[in-house]
This record gives sequence, C-alpha cells and structure tokens, in this order.
Amino acid sequence: MARPLRIQYPGAFYHITSRGNERKPIFKSKEDRQRFLGYLQSSHEKYGAIVHAYCLLPNHYHLLLETPRSNLSQVLHHLNASYTTSFNLKWKRSGHLFQGRYKAVLVEKEAYAKELSRYIHLNPLRAGLVKDLAEYRWSSFRCHIGLEKSPPWLETGMVLGDFGSTQSKAQRAYRSFVEGAVQSEIRNPLREVIASTFLGSQDFIRRVSRELGKPQDEEVRDVPALRALQENPSLERIRKGVEEVIGPEDPLCEKFCLYLSRRFGGFSLKEIGDYYGMKGATVSQAARRFAERVRAETPLKKLQKEMIQKLGLLNVET
Repeated sequence: MARPLRIQYPGAFYHITSRGNERKPIFKSKEDRQRFLGYLQSSHEKYGAIVHAYCLLPNHYHLLLETPRSNLSQVLHHLNASYTTSFNLKWKRSGHLFQGRYKAVLVEKEAYAKELSRYIHLNPLRAGLVKDLAEYRWSSFRCHIGLEKSPPWLETGMVLGDFGSTQSKAQRAYRSFVEGAVQSEIRNPLREVIASTFLGSQDFIRRVSRELGKPQDEEVRDVPALRALQENPSLERIRKGVEEVIGPEDPLCEKFCLYLSRRFGGFSLKEIGDYYGMKGATVSQAARRFAERVRAETPLKKLQKEMIQKLGLLNVET
C-alpha cells in the first residue's frame, strides 16, 4: 500500500502522531518527556514550527502543528531523529524508536482545530493515566486553561480565540468545552480523514488539490506549486497590496490584511499581532469572522481574488 503524501506549503496545519516501535514506550521518565519538549522548542527556534496543542503518552504523542515555512519533513526529522538519539543514549539501546513514518493529516483548521485539540487533551483520561485532566502535566491542556504559562513555541491563541473575548473567559470556556465531554460520547474527528491525508470539507480538499496538482512523487518535493509557495510576500507587502486595491481608508482594509496574512501568508498569530499591535487571539477572531464574510459575500470574494492575484499568493486555505 502506498504511503500517504506529505503535502507541504507555508502555513499548512497538521495533526501529527508518532508511535513507538512495536507499541513500546517512547517515554520512560520525566527527563525523557522534558527532553522531547526541548526538541519541540528547538523545532520552533530552528525551523519556525508552531505547536497549537500536544499530548505525550507512554508509547506515542499527538501534535497540532503549523509550518509557516513549508518544512514539515524537516521539522519532524529533527524532532524524531534527535529524540531517538538521546533516548538510545540514555537507555543504552540502538535501532528504531518510532514505528515507521509519523502520520501527518492535513487539516482545515477553522473547521477542526477545536475538536482536534479537545480530542488530543482527552487522551490521558481515556488512557486511564489520570482522573482529572488538569493534573496531567505532559499535555498543553494546563496552558490552555491558564494553570501554566505557555512556552514560546506553544500558541494557545488560535484555539482559545473562539471561546471568549478575554483570555480568562476563553480559558474557562475552553476548560468546560473539554471537561464537559468526559461523561459524553464525542466523535473522533480523525475518523473523518480522507485518503489518510485530508481532514476537511470537500471544498478544502479541492482547493488544496487544485493548487498543488496531482503529484506522482510520494515526497512531493518537485511540485511546481510547492516551489512557488516558498516565497510569500511580507506582512508589509500584503498591507500595501490591499491598500492599492481598496485604499487605506476603507473600513475593510485592516480586515483584509489580517485575513490574507493569516490564511494565505503563512504567518503566525503572534507575527501578525506584533505587526498590527494586537493580541494573537484578536487576530484569530478577526480573521475567522472575516473568512465567514468572504465565503458568504460575492463582492468580497471578487476583491479577495484580485488581491491574491496582485500579491502573487496561491489560493490555498489553511
């Protein structure tokens, strides 16, 4: 059976899982887990990877991962290979630690980020590791609900952005959202994955497939669309391009800037927020709400198309 394609483009959003070989433990101690989190930090510092949620379990891990630089393979090679080397040295073993390739599902984040983060954070409870999710220290749940400060490589704003106008309200609402599912049956969003590759609507899949073509090479390294996606305009160029189309005084100007920068520019919430003097959660909310307007209003769709063409952005939603 052919392996799933590794589709990569700036700003792509993935659910990642990697399991221990023969389902054996990949974490044997607190120090192991701390080292793995250290490699998540170096993945962010060296390769720009952004983690939106994570959970470390005895024999596998889950990540919600964003790659602004279109470098998923590089990020995961660094993470898994570096950790394997340190684990083997620590425990005086050799050979593979992980079972084959990691699994990467390309996700339509606006539709599935909340559900996937909840699914990831519920894992320790489902596995019987704790009775109270807030007690589990090896997932990002405590950061999302305000019990721990988020490290620089973990961005909670995108997930929390849909839960409240202030951080404290969003944290409380998100905690209720996750813990409220403990006693109820919730659907596993990963059961909706198509072709072991996509989690999203048919429209999302068509857009990605149309822009990236139908590559024959499993590693999709030589796809022309992927090469074109390597060079995106800066935040300043996006702003100037929007102003050239509708004018800086237009009330839609900033909305379009935030929306295009987030959806097509491959920039993180923090990068956009720093540029426009906003919090990441505010950027997330504004971009999501304007995305809904663009989908619903034909004149905005036409303006979006004009701006995308002017800026040389490829129409790939993430």
